[in-house]
Amino acid sequence: MRDFNFNSAIQQDAGIASRIQVNLQPLMRLVYLWMGLGLLVTAGVSAAITAAVINNPQLIVTFMNSWMILMIVQLGIVFGLSFAINRISPNIALILFFIYAGTMGVTLGAMFFGIIVGDISPTGQITYDPDGIWAIASAFATTAGLFGVMTVIGYTTKIDLSKFGSYLMMALIGLIIASIVNIFLNSGFMGFVISAAGVLIFTGLTAYDTQKIKRLAASPEMQQHSDSMVRLSIMGALTLYLDFINLFLFLLRLFAGRD
Repeated sequence: MRDFNFNSAIQQDAGIASRIQVNLQPLMRLVYLWMGLGLLVTAGVSAAITAAVINNPQLIVTFMNSWMILMIVQLGIVFGLSFAINRISPNIALILFFIYAGTMGVTLGAMFFGIIVGDISPTGQITYDPDGIWAIASAFATTAGLFGVMTVIGYTTKIDLSKFGSYLMMALIGLIIASIVNIFLNSGFMGFVISAAGVLIFTGLTAYDTQKIKRLAASPEMQQHSDSMVRLSIMGALTLYLDFINLFLFLLRLFAGRD
């Protein structure tokens, strides 16, 4: 009788775990769907901006003069979504997310131009830097690999990563302060250290954020396709999107060897 009850309990627990797993999958699919579409928007816009600047190098001056506006818009969208996600419709939240992805594409497009162009002659002839193209491709491939591995670890690991969250956030704050200080110091060595630290921090944050989203998805109100679930999927997509982009930017600085 004891063995029978024990086996029944195991089967019951397995059934519950299986149902939870099935219920988690729709939300996680939405998270990765929105994130993937956001990255496609960023890639498309960045490619268009890079091509436009190559055809008209004078446009780079316009982008450099408007970078502060782009940064304000990006910060406004991130903070706006974070604080107002429960007061706006999912459709509005999704539109804001894609607008953010588009503005990031503008920023990256101008950055890519500076990396792949070696020189511009007085007649407007552009010389391309093969190392710059290699740096962008290598940084993206490395980012995709690291992100893929860490998000799988975050989703499947049994280790509670929440205890590392406070340390990662403190490290991130320190990274931001160090980056601001280095703007004035302009130290190449400090820039290298900051970039390496940024890679480590956002590699860890990818696993941490994935596990956090998975746990939120297990709450009862997220077990059906509702506005709350869609809102969570958008915020989860934004979180992982930011992890991916920041990881890519720090790796790009390491591969490109420039600010």
